[in-house]
Formats: sequence, C-alpha cells, structure tokens
Amino acid sequence: MSLDELTGDVESTYTDIDEEQSVSLDRETRHELAMLGAAFGTEDTDELLRRAVHLLFQTTVDRGTLDFHLRQAYDVTYDEYLSGMTYEEMTGQDQYPQRDDERRYQM
Repeated sequence: MSLDELTGDVESTYTDIDEEQSVSLDRETRHELAMLGAAFGTEDTDELLRRAVHLLFQTTVDRGTLDFHLRQAYDVTYDEYLSGMTYEEMTGQDQYPQRDDERRYQM
C-alpha cells in the first residue's frame, strides 16, 4: 500500500459516509451517552457523538496509534498523509539509486 492508496481510501470512505449515520447502541453505550448528556446539559446526542469521534481521533494521533496502523496498512504516517509526500520524497532519498556495496570497490 502507499500514500496514493491511503488518499484514495480516505476520499472514497468520506463520500460513502451519509449525512445521517444510524448507529445502534448497546445498553452500556446508551447509559454512558445519557450520563454525558446530563453532565454537559444537552439533549443533542449528535453533538456528543461528534465530540467522541474528535476525541478518539485526537487520542489515536497523540498516542501514535494512528501512525502504527497506517504504517502497517499503507506504509505511511499521518504526517506523510497531511504533507502529501513520504519522508523519502521530502528528504530526497528516493532520487538516488541504491548503492551496491559488494561491487562498490571493484575496479
């Protein structure tokens, strides 16, 4: 996998997400959502779910979990995705051919 494939998958998933998501909640999640609604004084559970997604995303970025999964699946990091280029492309390492150390000193 590559940066281009990750970008394609993100764009494809983004367009597949409907404006209205219907999520079935188990008993524990429903209780926790009700507790958060009461604590924040809101009846708008959609806002709490948006906050939850933001918090989950930020936590996975901060802990490096997102990079771990992206590296496994696409061989890129979130920073590489944001910049649109890999570290090799940024540093110019991909411009030079690999050295053949075995034949390097042969005359």
